[in-house]
Amino acid sequence: MKYVITGSAGHISKPLALQLLKAGHTVTVIGRTAQNLTELTNEGALAAIGSVEDITFLTNTFTGADAVYAMIPPNFSAINWQEYIAQIGSNYAAAIKASGVQHVVVLSSIGAHMPTGCGPVSGLHFVEKHFNALASVHVKHLRPAFFYYNHLNSIATIKTMGIIGGNYGNNYKITMAATEDIAAVAAEELQSLLFTGKSVRYIVSDEKTTTEIASILGEAIDKPTLPWVDLTDEQLLGGMLQAGLPVEIANNYVEMGVAMRTGKMNEDFELNRANISFSNTKFETFAQQFATMYINK
Repeated sequence: MKYVITGSAGHISKPLALQLLKAGHTVTVIGRTAQNLTELTNEGALAAIGSVEDITFLTNTFTGADAVYAMIPPNFSAINWQEYIAQIGSNYAAAIKASGVQHVVVLSSIGAHMPTGCGPVSGLHFVEKHFNALASVHVKHLRPAFFYYNHLNSIATIKTMGIIGGNYGNNYKITMAATEDIAAVAAEELQSLLFTGKSVRYIVSDEKTTTEIASILGEAIDKPTLPWVDLTDEQLLGGMLQAGLPVEIANNYVEMGVAMRTGKMNEDFELNRANISFSNTKFETFAQQFATMYINK
């Protein structure tokens, strides 16, 4: 089959493309530069160089594909991050409609049921909405939990301050997912194309409290007493701004943390928990990857 993969240099799109290529499929990978796609083109992928803001480019690239994997590339320079995310989703949907593609797997997120109040994930709410408006297209929305690799952002704080923390609340249990598990689910959905209409699939690999996270990561980096510190929203915002994040991005992350702390981000997931199977990669496995990155960073 013929697939088009967006965001192809990313943590999910790259292993997804490699899995599809290994299975013998024709894979076109979209990227902003050819250099970012070298690993994939060396494995036989076809490169489509262009911007996801260009609907004509997207339409031409999607035409003839059996299915498309759609994800929103990060853009930390966006003036309004949520609006940017929603706009790229609109671009994808318009190109899907014009190209005649019948199956799309969309990378969304746990919490995408929230049109407001969930930081960048609320932008994904409108991405889902744009795809759901495509009357004759079958769409599977993947809603993974909090990425394991987001914890890599704590390495600098651990090294400089000896702590790890967030604004999620006292000993909050975080529902998390490994990017390799997300890629495996995406590959399964794309290769089977058994989904019809519009549907959602949650992807969860493990759940740990913040205390457990600090303990597991601390053991992995030979800091067994590494503490988790509960930060106020103001403290988290100040720390991110001091680290150089733009105000718009920092505010969105704080807002998402509030949605986690209040339980709103997980509301729809909890309603469907009984029907969700956890994936394979446990947090302890990620901790070894974390330790390697910690040593090398």
